[in-house]
Amino acid sequence: MYQITEWCHHFIREQVRPGSFCIDATMGNGGDTELLCRLAGPEGRVLAFDIQKSALSRTEKRLRDAGVPDNFRLILDSHSHMTQYADAGTIDCIVFNLGYLPGGDHRLATKPASTLRALEQSLPLLKKGGMVSLCIYSGGDTGFEERDAVLAWLKELDPRKYLVVLSSYYNRPNNPPIPVIIQKL
Repeated sequence: MYQITEWCHHFIREQVRPGSFCIDATMGNGGDTELLCRLAGPEGRVLAFDIQKSALSRTEKRLRDAGVPDNFRLILDSHSHMTQYADAGTIDCIVFNLGYLPGGDHRLATKPASTLRALEQSLPLLKKGGMVSLCIYSGGDTGFEERDAVLAWLKELDPRKYLVVLSSYYNRPNNPPIPVIIQKL
């Protein structure tokens, strides 16, 4: 079955080039961090955020085992603080996977308030032409409050400044994830 991360990775591969500066706003187990590190290459930089020490440990091991360039910084902090680590207009790509850490405690999940703060902060960080990849997961474990808040926020973005493309798994049951791409014009 084609996963949401594979769909988003297609667009990330089109966006990120050697030398890019990227952010993985929700590190999790490091899959997106690894991809960003490979694509940005030795000349690039990747910041990856998570609030769980286990995510940092798993991701660090994954990156070392994978032999990616030493172009990353793993940060034990909320994605809602990313502007403390990067300047406006410097980022090529920011990746969000909302919900909980796969294999982790389902009670520790992204929350609407901090996610909206992080998304609001992400847009000024982007270079012109920069992109946000956003995977919105909802359902029994994570609820629908975050999904609904993010979708309402996306709808209000200025269409002269941002292109928002929202896709759906139209024929999948049980609240499938929603992939979104935001391009800064």
